[in-house]
Amino acid sequence: MAKDHGPSIKNDEQYEELREEGMNKKKAARIANDPKSGKKGGKADEYEERTKEELYEQAKKVGIEGRSDMTKDELIKALRNS
Repeated sequence: MAKDHGPSIKNDEQYEELREEGMNKKKAARIANDPKSGKKGGKADEYEERTKEELYEQAKKVGIEGRSDMTKDELIKALRNS
């Protein structure tokens, strides 16, 4: 059973797995708190299928700087590299 990391981590088990893989705390927390992450079956929309506004909002959530000046393709690239 996973340790309880408090209310700031929504999926403690996934968070611990990501940390064991060497991911930093901030990125592991961001992924563990995303309701679409960790589910099998590809439920999350492909970035190319999302609108620029949806990509912008996701970039805002993960703290990508300069997002307001980015094109849709640039947002996709930045999200994939975050």
